[in-house]
Amino acid sequence: MRMRKKKHSAERIGQCSHFQIADPLSFYGKTENCFDKERPMLLEIGCGKGDFAAGLSDKYKDKNIIAIEKIPDVAMFALEKAAALKGDNPGSDPEVPDNLRFIIGGAEYLSDWFAPASFECIYLNFSDPWPKKGYYKRRLTAPSFLEAYRKLLVPDGELHFKTDNTDLFDWSVEQFRSAGLELLFYTRDLHSSELKDDNILTEYERKFSSQGLPIYSAHVRFPAGMPPVPQPVRHRDDTDADGSEN
Repeated sequence: MRMRKKKHSAERIGQCSHFQIADPLSFYGKTENCFDKERPMLLEIGCGKGDFAAGLSDKYKDKNIIAIEKIPDVAMFALEKAAALKGDNPGSDPEVPDNLRFIIGGAEYLSDWFAPASFECIYLNFSDPWPKKGYYKRRLTAPSFLEAYRKLLVPDGELHFKTDNTDLFDWSVEQFRSAGLELLFYTRDLHSSELKDDNILTEYERKFSSQGLPIYSAHVRFPAGMPPVPQPVRHRDDTDADGSEN
């Protein structure tokens, strides 16, 4: 279901401008300048209302967190959550580091926004499964995105993936293996796994878990010196519903 347009969303986003990177293009190669101090960086793609990003910033106080959300009305809630958690004077309290920023935009612009080897880890949580065959290249675990992550991650950087969608999980793990990524962690029931106590919940995750649905997860490493991720050969039926190439 599509979210109803929120009233005064632009004004509400503007009130949290400290936590937004409004023009990421202007910070290419110097994203660390968006924070109060330089730290290793982590990236969440598709942050929703910001529960996971906020949890990361609290758990890893020695890291800078960038979270991306393409829907402004959803990102608004994430920004307001950050402002509520960090207070009116972010960074003034050493126990509450000024280490969380948001970008409103789509993952297709990652290579325009960030220089190579910018991040130690990338997080994908409950991404759109794009179930139709012609849309597979839009999935955030498709080979083209994996190649983008390879460039953005430091050598031996990691990708952490969570989903409730069985088909997307199985397909994604197949892509990881085909790309030559090292599978560090794999489970079909995250909340019963050895990582359950270390897991940061998202809004969707709480909802799905309350319904008794299992959460699938995989962590993979991009080995230092790995070659580019092979891209699939285009087939005649690899088109979107409107007939355009995907």
